[in-house]
Amino acid sequence: MPETVELTVNGTRLEVPFGSTVAVAVAIAGVACRTSVTGEPRGPLCGMGVCFECRVSINGVPHSRSCQVVCAADMEVITDC
Repeated sequence: MPETVELTVNGTRLEVPFGSTVAVAVAIAGVACRTSVTGEPRGPLCGMGVCFECRVSINGVPHSRSCQVVCAADMEVITDC
């Protein structure tokens, strides 16, 4: 059984496998990273930090690319930043 990391996504506490990116945590939480200007849900597209579609707020830092940040214990993630 792999180790897990606990973090919060939009106020909901969840566990993800150790080494997972924040994009994985957001997907496990079942929410979109953000919404477009027309209201459509957006999420990771490229998975390597080029497209900026996966931006979230991480520990109060807005516009963080969730596909580039590894989950850490007690991290607070807010989508639609």
